[in-house]
Amino acid sequence: MEKAKKVVVSALQFACTDDVSTNVATAERLVRAAHKQGANIILIQELFEGYYFCQAQREDFIQRAKPYKDHPTILRMQELAKELGVVLPVSFFEEANNAHYNSIAIIDADGTDLGIYRKSHIPDGPGYEEKFYFNPGDTGFKVFQTKFAKIGVAICWDQWFPEAARAMVLQGAEILFYPTAIGSEPQDGGLDSCDHWKRVMQGHAGANVVPLVASNRIGKEIIETEHGKSEITFYGNSFIAGPTGEIISAADDKEEAVLIAQFDLDNIKSKRHSWGVFRDRRPDLYKVLLTLDGKNPVP
Repeated sequence: MEKAKKVVVSALQFACTDDVSTNVATAERLVRAAHKQGANIILIQELFEGYYFCQAQREDFIQRAKPYKDHPTILRMQELAKELGVVLPVSFFEEANNAHYNSIAIIDADGTDLGIYRKSHIPDGPGYEEKFYFNPGDTGFKVFQTKFAKIGVAICWDQWFPEAARAMVLQGAEILFYPTAIGSEPQDGGLDSCDHWKRVMQGHAGANVVPLVASNRIGKEIIETEHGKSEITFYGNSFIAGPTGEIISAADDKEEAVLIAQFDLDNIKSKRHSWGVFRDRRPDLYKVLLTLDGKNPVP
């Protein structure tokens, strides 16, 4: 009898400093901790090399971007992935000639770089002023065949769009991964999006009948902006959801965490196929999704 296809996934959660070497060392320490617990695919949070600089529109912060080729953090994570035999999606601020992207490189368990995904949906609100820094991603939604599973990886604001999750699963993604940086809203101290954030992604897992892994940072970060200081307290709550959207493992809003969960992908595939949500799809009726106003298709 063929051996069941089981995979152990992990989500990491930690507070960032604004020093690259310190943050990369923290990420490596937690990757090693996850590996000791049997993890095969380990998700590090979004833009973990430093503070979430998008609180401010500052020209000097653009200098934090580096080209994809020979990126020092990616190279280090390739060595780590190869040493431990784990898959590592690695988030970074990419410079591509005169363009800049919020990107992620997918490192396979032998250290091979499988390519990048560039964040498609770029937010622009108080404290999350990403349009100043990032061009809209041009890769489209992708899946990556790793040693342990075919995975779909999208980034932060992408997680609010059901179309992104569905596009990745239609291409064969067996697990969805979302590295994130989200917390309080500088313009409204009473607005807490944490539960909304979790429920939306639980819905993606349940609607597509796949596990989902979300990694978010914790800690208070204060950034000097053109209007004075801006402050965000990142709410963590990283989690791993199962294929019906159920929470399998979850972190709190303050503590460093290494979350672990195991999934039988063959069993989940069988349930996904028998549930019928992909069998009974009607793409011929979904043309309205290609519009902004519900009427006119986007060219």
